[in-house]
Amino acid sequence: MVFYVCIKQVPDVSASVDMGRMVLNAYDASAVEECLVLREKHGGEVHLVSVGPDGASETIRKALAMGADEATHIQVEDLSVLDSGAIARILAEFFGTVSYDVIACGKQAQDTDAGLTGGMLATLLDLPFATNAVGLDIDGGLVVTRQGDGGREVIHLPTPCLVTCSNDMNDPRIPSLKGIMAAKRKKIAVASPDKANLESDTSVTGFEPVPARPPGEILDGEPEEVAAELARRLKDEAKVL
Repeated sequence: MVFYVCIKQVPDVSASVDMGRMVLNAYDASAVEECLVLREKHGGEVHLVSVGPDGASETIRKALAMGADEATHIQVEDLSVLDSGAIARILAEFFGTVSYDVIACGKQAQDTDAGLTGGMLATLLDLPFATNAVGLDIDGGLVVTRQGDGGREVIHLPTPCLVTCSNDMNDPRIPSLKGIMAAKRKKIAVASPDKANLESDTSVTGFEPVPARPPGEILDGEPEEVAAELARRLKDEAKVL
């Protein structure tokens, strides 16, 4: 079985000092780990594909050091001008040139938290897909355990298919020295996207901090009075009753 994992280089949001440090997106790292585990259990190949600037090659090497077989780097120098739809079209262009059984993506990127590219890519490729996976297995297709709103669901997907992975599904392995040395010899193919796919349908016009919550208020009085006042506020002010 051939697994492809879409990975992204993102700023290290946990860094308290070096704000310019770039790392492998945590959700993508979990997708890589899960595909490596499936390869170890069932055989096959794990390939990586990443859209990003020239400097993203270092992050790709780190993912290769985990144990992936090879990678493709689709070079785009400025990701900030590309929305999720543009990235999905670039990836769809690439997947039209290769054979695969499973495409795995992180459910979102930790820099934008948009969580849109995986679903858009599956739609462009006309693939069955599942989101927010917390477990994967192979049994005549891809068996996906996903976290739903009301509990966990188990879904069977025929291949080829696409799945987006939660970072709650596993603890990605730390590359060994042997893996790091081997990654230096692994192939990273370089590709360029069609210019027509570099057009975005949306743009970011600005960023604003999340508004601070107003302080809480304690209602004093007899229980009946407090309940009546609370009901009034929920109805007249909050408009939820």
